[in-house]
Amino acid sequence: MPTDPLSIESLCDGLENPGGVIAFEHAAAGRVVFGAGKIEVVGAEAAALGAKRVLVVTDPGIAKTGAVTRAVASIERAGLAATVYDAVRENPTTEDVDRCVVVARAAGTDLLVGLGGGSSLDTAKGCNFLLSNGGRMQDYWGVGKANRPMLPFLAIPTTSGTGSECQSFALIADAETHAKMACGDPKAAAAVAILDPELTLTMPFAVTAHTGIDALAHALETAVCNKRSAVSSAYSAAAWKMLDEGLEQVLQHPDDLAARAQMLLGAAFAGTAIENSMLGIAHSCANPLTARFGIIHGQAVGTMLPRVISFNERDPATAAIYASLAGEGRLADRVRFHLARCAMDFSLDDLGVEEAMLPTLAVEAAAQWTAQFNPVPVTPALLEEVYRDAF
Repeated sequence: MPTDPLSIESLCDGLENPGGVIAFEHAAAGRVVFGAGKIEVVGAEAAALGAKRVLVVTDPGIAKTGAVTRAVASIERAGLAATVYDAVRENPTTEDVDRCVVVARAAGTDLLVGLGGGSSLDTAKGCNFLLSNGGRMQDYWGVGKANRPMLPFLAIPTTSGTGSECQSFALIADAETHAKMACGDPKAAAAVAILDPELTLTMPFAVTAHTGIDALAHALETAVCNKRSAVSSAYSAAAWKMLDEGLEQVLQHPDDLAARAQMLLGAAFAGTAIENSMLGIAHSCANPLTARFGIIHGQAVGTMLPRVISFNERDPATAAIYASLAGEGRLADRVRFHLARCAMDFSLDDLGVEEAMLPTLAVEAAAQWTAQFNPVPVTPALLEEVYRDAF
């Protein structure tokens, strides 16, 4: 019997077809271009994909950093027309996507560039769904609902958090119901992800902290979810190692380009793990906290993560994976160490959550899509226990 729960043999345990042949699907999306200064190739990459009129989707903060100017200059050097949509908001809604589509149509867009954090990339992906397939974002809630080809999409992340550049999903909130919709389709994945660590040097402490904790959660949730495979688990383990080592360094030395590069690649690996597996209840519990109390996503996930780890340790196989990732000590304690260094070690009470709302939050968390992929099956009653542990 294998002793290392992260060995290929162990990763395959319980994931076999009759006859002992392992089965999984590995989604290798587009190309990844990695390196300092690589934003300069966006124009050449767009031209190679046959583009003539490029829409750069970003947010007002990134528009002020100079990254947009560099991207537009590269696009124009390639002989292409560039239009900038810089009104992306955090946690984009269907209304945000609709506004982006209006600009894209007016510009005759034939290629989209998402430049920024996960919200910019998600808005660009959402725009692509509607621009190429019509309808409303609600029509694409789920997987594989885009019936027509989609426009080429280039992803250029400026944070080390969501890993959206390596995923085929757009996370868009319904502006009326506030439901967070995961709209996925293989055609929505980036044709090219350009990972330039120089773009992450301008992240302030709080953004570095929140996105870093989110990326850590991605690595740890994908490592144990019930859709994991040998391939996704390899990405999860590699992502955890890079992020665990890199987060403290970038917090202490924000100008350390090598550490920024390590975090950026770790987040991308965690995103690739999500694309090939799924998340769990740290995220399903976090979403209602953001929707009802406006708690920043990274903080919401971070507050729940050590409690979720403790909850999931009741499953021996999951506990063994956690122990292997942690090395010495408990994984939940290691996460709390990072939360403290990030100035994010808060309880739900600290964050203004009302105790009377915990049963309602638990019902909403149980209805979240990612809850079904947790290694330990959950009910609203069990999720209320997790919330109370975090309170």
